[in-house]
Amino acid sequence: MSKYARRFKRCATAEPRANQALELKWKARTKMARVVIVGCGKRGIELAGLLRADGHAVRGTTRTRTRVDELEAAGIEPWVGDPDRIATINYSLENATILIWALASAEGEAEAVEPLHGTRLQMLLERTIDTTVRGVLYESVGTLPDDVLAAGAAEVKKACDKNEIPWALIDADPSDAPSWALSAKAAVDELLTRDRG
Repeated sequence: MSKYARRFKRCATAEPRANQALELKWKARTKMARVVIVGCGKRGIELAGLLRADGHAVRGTTRTRTRVDELEAAGIEPWVGDPDRIATINYSLENATILIWALASAEGEAEAVEPLHGTRLQMLLERTIDTTVRGVLYESVGTLPDDVLAAGAAEVKKACDKNEIPWALIDADPSDAPSWALSAKAAVDELLTRDRG
């Protein structure tokens, strides 16, 4: 039992208003999460700032070590891994509550980028079953072809519905990082409060 739960229990006979305040504080503490952003670029850093302001821990993936300092400076726990090699990303999910797949504007050759929204995404989603991930957020609007992103969104829906993991889509304009981050944060908040029934 956490110290907040013990304190709440001790105050059970105290004034109702004090109990309500303590209960809200305790509930807020229990909703803190570790969010993993796969593809933590400019928009991911913007989102991380909003999440950290709410007390959440953020882990961001990058393909290169050259961005580690940038992520650390933004208060993000960096994880060097390539989403094309799921084994390098898989362990980033350790103790994570929310997985964000923010690769709708991934750059590279079509043969390399399209599997990120197909077979690679499918493989990672299959592995989330054995993790602490309790919500998946998929970026469904970006510079990649609409059919590629629609297939990725369908894969998220299929895998998450099958495994009863809450999911949502980020469909905000990726060219407006602040608005995108606000939309993504609202989706994270919704996933964290969704009843898993």
